[in-house]
Amino acid sequence: MGISAKHLAILLLPIALAACASNDDGRESSISIDNGTANQPFPENYRAELLAFMKTYLNNPVGVHDGAMAEPVQRTVGGRVRYVSCLRYTPRESDGSYLNLRERAIVYVNGRLDRVVEKPGEICAGATYAPFPDLEHMTR
Repeated sequence: MGISAKHLAILLLPIALAACASNDDGRESSISIDNGTANQPFPENYRAELLAFMKTYLNNPVGVHDGAMAEPVQRTVGGRVRYVSCLRYTPRESDGSYLNLRERAIVYVNGRLDRVVEKPGEICAGATYAPFPDLEHMTR
Protein backbone atom coordinates (compact mmCIF):
# COMPACT_ATOMS: atom_id res chain seq x y z
CA MET A 1 0.00 0.00 0.00
CA GLY A 2 1.57 3.31 -1.15
CA ILE A 3 1.40 6.76 0.34
CA SER A 4 -0.94 9.15 -1.46
CA ALA A 5 0.30 12.56 -2.61
CA LYS A 6 -1.89 14.19 0.05
CA HIS A 7 -0.38 12.13 2.86
CA LEU A 8 3.13 12.70 1.53
CA ALA A 9 2.54 16.46 1.50
CA ILE A 10 1.31 16.32 5.10
CA LEU A 11 4.38 14.34 6.14
CA LEU A 12 6.77 16.73 4.38
CA LEU A 13 5.14 19.94 5.67
CA PRO A 14 7.11 20.00 8.97
CA ILE A 15 10.35 19.56 7.03
CA ALA A 16 9.47 22.41 4.69
CA LEU A 17 8.59 24.64 7.64
CA ALA A 18 11.80 23.73 9.41
CA ALA A 19 13.71 24.98 6.38
CA CYS A 20 12.29 28.43 7.14
CA ALA A 21 13.41 28.29 10.77
CA SER A 22 15.43 31.15 12.21
CA ASN A 23 19.17 31.26 12.07
CA ASP A 24 22.07 33.66 12.45
CA ASP A 25 24.48 32.18 9.92
CA GLY A 26 24.16 34.46 6.90
CA ARG A 27 20.94 33.18 5.38
CA GLU A 28 17.57 34.84 4.99
CA SER A 29 14.80 33.57 7.26
CA SER A 30 11.10 33.69 6.38
CA ILE A 31 8.14 32.84 8.60
CA SER A 32 5.01 33.84 6.64
CA ILE A 33 3.52 33.63 3.17
CA ASP A 34 3.98 36.55 0.77
CA ASN A 35 0.82 36.84 -1.30
CA GLY A 36 2.26 39.62 -3.48
CA THR A 37 -0.15 42.31 -2.30
CA ALA A 38 1.22 45.68 -3.37
CA ASN A 39 -0.78 47.75 -0.86
CA GLN A 40 0.82 46.74 2.43
CA PRO A 41 -0.58 47.73 5.85
CA PHE A 42 1.75 49.30 8.40
CA PRO A 43 3.02 46.63 10.85
CA GLU A 44 1.32 47.92 14.03
CA ASN A 45 2.90 45.36 16.43
CA TYR A 46 6.35 45.37 14.88
CA ARG A 47 8.27 45.88 18.14
CA ALA A 48 6.58 43.00 20.00
CA GLU A 49 6.83 40.68 16.97
CA LEU A 50 10.49 41.55 16.48
CA LEU A 51 11.36 40.88 20.12
CA ALA A 52 9.56 37.52 20.07
CA PHE A 53 11.34 36.58 16.86
CA MET A 54 14.79 37.67 18.11
CA LYS A 55 14.46 35.42 21.16
CA THR A 56 14.41 32.46 18.80
CA TYR A 57 16.69 33.91 16.12
CA LEU A 58 19.67 34.53 18.39
CA ASN A 59 21.58 31.64 19.93
CA ASN A 60 21.85 33.70 23.13
CA PRO A 61 19.25 36.50 23.41
CA VAL A 62 20.52 37.57 26.84
CA GLY A 63 22.99 40.45 27.08
CA VAL A 64 22.60 41.94 23.59
CA HIS A 65 24.40 45.30 23.33
CA ASP A 66 24.01 48.34 21.08
CA GLY A 67 20.33 47.66 20.27
CA ALA A 68 19.00 50.20 17.77
CA MET A 69 16.14 50.12 15.30
CA ALA A 70 14.75 52.29 12.53
CA GLU A 71 10.97 52.70 12.31
CA PRO A 72 9.37 50.71 9.48
CA VAL A 73 9.40 52.49 6.12
CA GLN A 74 8.40 51.32 2.69
CA ARG A 75 11.27 49.95 0.59
CA THR A 76 11.52 47.79 -2.49
CA VAL A 77 12.61 44.28 -1.56
CA GLY A 78 12.79 41.63 -4.25
CA GLY A 79 10.91 43.89 -6.65
CA ARG A 80 8.00 44.42 -4.24
CA VAL A 81 7.21 47.36 -1.97
CA ARG A 82 7.29 46.21 1.65
CA TYR A 83 7.55 47.80 5.07
CA VAL A 84 11.07 47.31 6.39
CA SER A 85 12.64 48.19 9.72
CA CYS A 86 16.38 48.07 10.08
CA LEU A 87 17.99 46.66 13.21
CA ARG A 88 21.47 46.92 14.68
CA TYR A 89 22.79 44.94 17.63
CA THR A 90 25.86 43.25 19.04
CA PRO A 91 25.06 39.64 20.02
CA ARG A 92 26.60 37.88 22.98
CA GLU A 93 28.27 34.51 22.55
CA SER A 94 27.68 31.63 24.97
CA ASP A 95 31.19 32.18 26.39
CA GLY A 96 30.29 35.78 27.32
CA SER A 97 32.26 37.46 24.53
CA TYR A 98 30.66 39.80 22.02
CA LEU A 99 30.64 39.56 18.26
CA ASN A 100 30.80 42.46 15.82
CA LEU A 101 27.87 44.83 15.36
CA ARG A 102 25.21 43.25 13.12
CA GLU A 103 22.76 44.99 10.82
CA ARG A 104 19.58 43.28 9.67
CA ALA A 105 16.58 44.31 7.60
CA ILE A 106 13.27 43.08 8.98
CA VAL A 107 10.70 42.71 6.19
CA TYR A 108 6.97 42.81 6.91
CA VAL A 109 4.26 41.33 4.68
CA ASN A 110 0.58 41.91 5.32
CA GLY A 111 1.47 43.78 8.52
CA ARG A 112 3.41 40.84 9.99
CA LEU A 113 7.09 40.03 10.35
CA ASP A 114 7.98 37.94 7.32
CA ARG A 115 11.73 37.57 7.06
CA VAL A 116 15.16 38.79 8.08
CA VAL A 117 17.63 39.94 5.46
CA GLU A 118 21.03 39.36 6.99
CA LYS A 119 23.00 41.39 4.46
CA PRO A 120 20.64 44.32 3.85
CA GLY A 121 23.02 46.61 1.94
CA GLU A 122 20.89 49.18 0.10
CA ILE A 123 17.71 48.20 1.95
CA CYS A 124 18.99 49.89 5.12
CA ALA A 125 21.03 52.65 3.45
CA GLY A 126 20.15 55.96 5.07
CA ALA A 127 18.09 54.39 7.88
CA THR A 128 17.60 56.58 10.95
CA TYR A 129 18.28 54.45 14.01
CA ALA A 130 16.99 55.10 17.51
CA PRO A 131 17.94 53.19 20.67
CA PHE A 132 15.97 49.96 21.15
CA PRO A 133 16.59 49.10 24.83
CA ASP A 134 13.96 46.31 24.83
CA LEU A 135 16.33 44.31 22.63
CA GLU A 136 19.06 44.67 25.27
CA HIS A 137 16.75 43.48 28.06
CA MET A 138 15.62 40.21 26.49
CA THR A 139 15.57 37.04 28.56
CA ARG A 140 15.38 33.43 27.47
